[in-house]
Amino acid sequence: MAVLEIIEMPDERLREHSSPVTVFDEALKEQVSDLFDTLQDTGGIGLCAPQIGIAQRIILVHVPDDGYGARLYINPEILSKSTPRFVEESCLSVPGIEGNVVRATRLKVRAQNLQGESFELNVDGMHAVCVQHELDHLEGVLFIDRLSWFKKLRLKLAAGRSTGEAKAA
Repeated sequence: MAVLEIIEMPDERLREHSSPVTVFDEALKEQVSDLFDTLQDTGGIGLCAPQIGIAQRIILVHVPDDGYGARLYINPEILSKSTPRFVEESCLSVPGIEGNVVRATRLKVRAQNLQGESFELNVDGMHAVCVQHELDHLEGVLFIDRLSWFKKLRLKLAAGRSTGEAKAA
């Protein structure tokens, strides 16, 4: 339907908690279509409704060649997770920043589809990582919040240098 602008830091809408989807109608289908179009346009592997200005619990994950295809999760929740490890992440809403965070690499997820029907799915690898990243967005959490204190300090110092605000320590 439409490629929408992705909200970027420091927009406060990224810090809001998303509301559950309760109405499964044509308007929802249009929102999901916009989400698909926008993700496809970015070349990213995951996107959630809050990143395009819709404060609802909708995420889309599409990791090429992972065997899951493009997956829509409405009102998702993690039922179980295992196999944590450090993974490098980045975010369409936080351009230019990458960092290592701890994520489970195996999940069992429950969600709903476009018709409101519940399903459960076991996912692993980067798909599982992406689901957790997007679920964080639904709670107003960004991956940079999960970085080590040292990485956060380095990012803050780098931001200060780029704006001329850094001072010698």
